[in-house]
Amino acid sequence: MNVSIVGATGYGGVELIRFLNNHPHLKIKSLHTSSQSGRSLYEENAHLMHMNDKLEEIDPEAIAKKSDIVFLATPSGVSSQLISEFSDLNIKVIDLSGDLRLQTPGEYEHWYKKTAAPHHIIEKAVYGLAEWNAEEIRQSTIIANPGCYPTAALLGLAPLFTEGWATATDVIIDAKSGVSGAGKSLSSVTHYSEMNENFKIYKVNQHQHIPEIEQQLGRWSSDLQPITFNTHLVPMTRGIMATMYIKVNRQTSTAELRDLYETVYEGHPFVRVQPLDRFPSTKQVYGSNFCDIGVAYDERTGKVTIVSVIDNLVKGAAGQAIQNANILMGLEETAGLWSSPLYP
Repeated sequence: MNVSIVGATGYGGVELIRFLNNHPHLKIKSLHTSSQSGRSLYEENAHLMHMNDKLEEIDPEAIAKKSDIVFLATPSGVSSQLISEFSDLNIKVIDLSGDLRLQTPGEYEHWYKKTAAPHHIIEKAVYGLAEWNAEEIRQSTIIANPGCYPTAALLGLAPLFTEGWATATDVIIDAKSGVSGAGKSLSSVTHYSEMNENFKIYKVNQHQHIPEIEQQLGRWSSDLQPITFNTHLVPMTRGIMATMYIKVNRQTSTAELRDLYETVYEGHPFVRVQPLDRFPSTKQVYGSNFCDIGVAYDERTGKVTIVSVIDNLVKGAAGQAIQNANILMGLEETAGLWSSPLYP
């Protein structure tokens, strides 16, 4: 099966290339960019010097004629403009931006400060949280790939919500990310002298992933109250750690809690639940599609602490997009992705 990538020179696009080059069933047919068509891929990405692919302009009709799937690895605000053209063509779309995730009219404009895609197309898009929405993904033609922070947070919280353990009135998510989550464009925020030996909070109570997390949690719990979600930049390249605190509606133990997570995620190869009294670090998922989760119960407060780690560019972007493509096309879910994390 052939695939095309729009936005092939960004961090998400380059990660798609890295994994798809070793995929047994999906073959890269074309690479596209809005500003560098005609150039060789390696001119922008020297580590891909072994590839002679030329970057092409974005022509939806031409892409649909040669590929079965198109990955839109574009910044927010770009996919919303392209999706109308692709939706009328015989091609499946997996969008890595945030443009198709929010279903409530007006939410995207409020949080992203951009013009939303046509609502009738957004309604067709399936939220691609692969471990939880596989049946919907199989029947769809448009996939809204989840954001990086929501992936880490939702996979960590899901067992408590889906099994009815969560008290949905007080959810606190404290998340940290490496600077690659800000994308490839230069900015003062990610400048070396700003980030080196520094640790900063940003978008306090205003992050655009808040409504995305609440939207999915709300599907699992009808009495969900607004969450507290804040994000921090850490002076490292890759990785997300989401530490979550939530009160549960029963007395339990860390051992029982871990058993719950083990049971819920049995059969989901990319979620690894940590042994008792162990918590994951970002280094142990570096460069991989794994999400590692550690849990603990505090008898004093009746609260659960969940620590969830992912690589923001893989499980938080390109890896999950390929996982969704595998599900969409009826392939083995792990195809092209079953590799060990990079270590050290």
